[in-house]
Amino acid sequence: MGKHIGLPLHIMVTLQSYLTVTAILFTFGLYNVITRKNAVGILMGVELILNAASINMVAFAHFNGNQVAGSLFSLFLIVLAASEAAVALAIVVSIYRQFHTIDADEVVTLKG
Repeated sequence: MGKHIGLPLHIMVTLQSYLTVTAILFTFGLYNVITRKNAVGILMGVELILNAASINMVAFAHFNGNQVAGSLFSLFLIVLAASEAAVALAIVVSIYRQFHTIDADEVVTLKG
């Protein structure tokens, strides 16, 4: 047999690793919300932020020994994100029908 080259078989994943990944996800989401003019792009940024929060919940629950609570919080966040996406997409479609654009800067009034 040859010598094993590559990553070790057991890599220790710590809470710090999870927090680093979720901080990067949160930063990308926040950057997306702040810089995008397209309403769909803003919604994608909000979804990234909610996914980062969900990963945080599961990671903290895992490292505190209460995995059920973290899974329930994560499930709640996923349901919240799905309902938020449905309502927000309905609003975007309504805005597109009225203004014929989904550019967030061009929509100045929501009077019906």
